[in-house]
Amino acid sequence: MNLMINTSECPIETVIHVLGGKWKPRICRHLIESTKRFSDLEKLIPAVSQKMLTQHLRDLEREGVIERTIHPVVPPKVEYALSDYGKTFIPVLEVMSIWGQNHIERKPEEPAS
Repeated sequence: MNLMINTSECPIETVIHVLGGKWKPRICRHLIESTKRFSDLEKLIPAVSQKMLTQHLRDLEREGVIERTIHPVVPPKVEYALSDYGKTFIPVLEVMSIWGQNHIERKPEEPAS
């Protein structure tokens, strides 16, 4: 399946395509802190299935946002980190975090049933 982005899309659609969804921003947020192994990410994001985590890591790697390093040891040790290009997303995540916190604080209480 070819998931190449149509160059006629608007830039916001491109961001949503590459980095949107429930898990990709969370993966990136954890990789800001430090390089992580697959098992580390599973522990940090317990609600994500192995299949979805694998798929999203592959997507992010294909887009150049993260780098996967395989260390030649037995058993193989694989680590994930933000690429230099992926690090350009850090300010966006920071602004999203601030906006999200502001939204949480302004969100009206749900009416009691």
